[in-house]
Amino acid sequence: MGIVLKQSFANTISTYLGFGIGAINTLFLYTNFLTDEYYGLVAFLLSAANIMMPFMAFGVHNAIVKYYSSFNTEKGVNSFLTLMLFLPFAFIIPTMLIGYVSYESIGALLSKENAIAGNYVWHIFVLAIAMAYFEIFFAWSKVQLRTVFGNVMKEIFHRVGIMILLYFVYLKWLNADDFILALVGIYVLRMLIMKGYAYYVRFPKFKFKRVDGLSSILKYAALMIIAGSVAMLILDIDKFMIGLMLENIEQVAYYSVAIFIATVIAVPQRAMHQIMMPLTAKYLNEQDHLSLEDLYKRSSISLLVISGFIFLLIVLNINQLYKILPEEFTGGLFVVLIVSIAKLYDNSLGNNNAILFNSDYYKMVLLFGVILAVIAIILNFIFIPIHGIEGSAFATFLAVTIYNTIKVVFVKQKLNMQPFSWSSLKIVLLLIVLALAMYFWEFSFHPIINIALKSILITLLYFTIIFKLNISDDISEQIKKYLRLN
Repeated sequence: MGIVLKQSFANTISTYLGFGIGAINTLFLYTNFLTDEYYGLVAFLLSAANIMMPFMAFGVHNAIVKYYSSFNTEKGVNSFLTLMLFLPFAFIIPTMLIGYVSYESIGALLSKENAIAGNYVWHIFVLAIAMAYFEIFFAWSKVQLRTVFGNVMKEIFHRVGIMILLYFVYLKWLNADDFILALVGIYVLRMLIMKGYAYYVRFPKFKFKRVDGLSSILKYAALMIIAGSVAMLILDIDKFMIGLMLENIEQVAYYSVAIFIATVIAVPQRAMHQIMMPLTAKYLNEQDHLSLEDLYKRSSISLLVISGFIFLLIVLNINQLYKILPEEFTGGLFVVLIVSIAKLYDNSLGNNNAILFNSDYYKMVLLFGVILAVIAIILNFIFIPIHGIEGSAFATFLAVTIYNTIKVVFVKQKLNMQPFSWSSLKIVLLLIVLALAMYFWEFSFHPIINIALKSILITLLYFTIIFKLNISDDISEQIKKYLRLN
C-alpha cells in the first residue's frame, strides 16, 4: 500500500483543492454571476457531454490500463499504444457526420422543454471529445504509475479556468454566450496539456503493426463503452433528464448544487482510484490473489474511514451551509442527504470497480450495469414528474444501491473475496451515533463560524475514536506519522 497511500495522499490533496475551488464556483460564483437559466444550461451541457464521453473514448482509457502490463516487448507496447491513440476515431468521425446531417433534429430534441439548449449542440460534441482524449492521455500516464499531475489537471485546472471566466462575466468582459464558448476552450486546453505530459512520460513511437490479442482488446474496449456509459448515465442522467422533463432549466442548477455538496464524499475514492486501477490490473495479470484481496480489504476500510468523516462534515453542517446560500438553492436538503448515503456506500467498496473492469468477468458486470441504467432511466421518468429534483435523487439512490450490492455479491461468488469486516461495522455504527448525537446541536454564532467550530470538534472526536479502536492500520499509521507518535 506504500505507493498507493503516497500517490493517493497527493491526489487527495489536489482533488480536495479542486473541489474547494469547485465549491466556490458552484455555491457562490455561478449562483451570483450567471442567471439561473444559464447556470442550468451549463450543468445540462456538461452532463450531456459526460454521457457521450465513453462513446468518444471508445473504451480506450480502460483498455490501456488493463492490457498495458501484459505486453513484454517494446515493439508490442508501441503497437498497442498506437492503436489506442487512433481507435476512438472509429466512433468520433461517424458521430460528427451524423451530427452535421442531423443538427436541426438534435437541436429540436434538446430544446423541446427549454429552447435555449438547442443552440449548443456542437458545444456538447466538442466537450465530449476533449473529455474523452483527456482520459486517454491520463490513462497513458497512469500505467507508468504517474498519476499526480494528471489528477491536478483533472480536478484543479478546469475549475480554476472556470473561476477566472466567471469573474470575467462579473466584470462584463464576457457575456453568458461567450462564457460557454470559453468554457469549451478550457476543456480543450486541458486535454492538450495532458497530451503533452503523457508524451513527456512516454513519447509515442508509432508502430502500425498488428497487435497481439487484438480481438480481445477490441472486444474489451467496445464493452467498456457500455461500462463507461452506464457509469456516466448513473452519474449524469438525472441532471440530463431534469433538463429535458422540467420546464424550468433552472431546476438543473438547484439540483447541481445539492449534488455537488454530496459528491465531495467521492473525492477519496477518485483520488485512490487513479493508482489502484493499474495496481489491480497488475495483480490480476500476475494472478496474485493474496495481494489483490489485501488491497481490496485495506482500500475498503481506508475509504470508509475517510469518506465517513466527510459524510459527517456534510450532514452535520448542511443546515448552516444552506443559511449562506441564495434562498432558491436551499431546497435540496433531501437530495444532499440521500445522495450522500449512496456515495458513502459506493466508497466502502474499495477497489471493487478496478477488480471487475480488469478481470475476466467484466462482461456480466456490464450486463448488470446496462439493466440498472435502464432502471435508473425508468425510475427518473416515474419520480421526476411527481417529486421533481427530490424524485430524481431518490431514483439515483435506488439505482446506485442496487448496482453496488450486485457488484459486491458477484466478486464474492467469483473471486471468493469481499471488502467488509468487523471494522466496517464499527465505522458504520460510529457514524450513526455521531450523526444522531450532533445533528440537532448548533453553536449560536454566524453560520460560517458554526461550520468551522463544529468541523473542528467532529474531526477531533472522530479520529480520536478511530485511532483508539485501531480500525485501520493504514489510517492509524498516518495519524502516528503526522502527530509524531512513533
